[in-house]
Amino acid sequence: MEQYKKDFIEFMVDCEVLKFGDFVTKSGRKTPFFVNAGFYRTGAQLRRLGGYYAQAINEKFGLDFDVLFGPAYKGIPLTVAATTAISELYDRDIRYCSNRKEVKDHGDKGILLGSPITDGDRVVIIEDVTTAGTSIAETMPIIKAQGDVEVLGLVVSVDRMERGQGTKSALQEIAETYGMKTTAIVTMAEVVEHLYGREYKGRIVIDDAIKSAIDAYYEQYGA
Repeated sequence: MEQYKKDFIEFMVDCEVLKFGDFVTKSGRKTPFFVNAGFYRTGAQLRRLGGYYAQAINEKFGLDFDVLFGPAYKGIPLTVAATTAISELYDRDIRYCSNRKEVKDHGDKGILLGSPITDGDRVVIIEDVTTAGTSIAETMPIIKAQGDVEVLGLVVSVDRMERGQGTKSALQEIAETYGMKTTAIVTMAEVVEHLYGREYKGRIVIDDAIKSAIDAYYEQYGA
């Protein structure tokens, strides 16, 4: 596993973004782990987060694209953080764009904020996590409505590696449905590999009980 992935897993634990216990996902599944990007709350945290996204994007897609699109609302700071990091790490100036939940009818009118999207643009979508692909189904028509645009792919922070609408993972379903690449900074398998039975800052983050709960969850919902 690459060092930046190990660092990112520990970073999520430090920020309390990645938690273990009893939770319910948006899709109604009871889960022993939860990822909440809303817990990235400081400038220093967003700076580091953007760097991890930038490395994952460069590794999967390269940097030969024009726009990084983040669906409202959590995708808005992600686009800013990641495009800033791409500029700092790779000296590549990528435009950022997000959508508004409501169309603005005054001033800077329209449904988009940040950069416009125009004919010929190559776009990568950035999100925190995806479980059922609902956000992408809402996002794709917005992007496609802007012109003759090519959506290259989707990057998320964590691949939960569970079934989406069918028997495949949500990221696999999105890739096949929209004909684009998908990737994550880390997968849950990598998270478990790095944290299980290992002491981190004086505690075992994933002990035998949590590991058993994760295994049972994947027996029921694993892709």
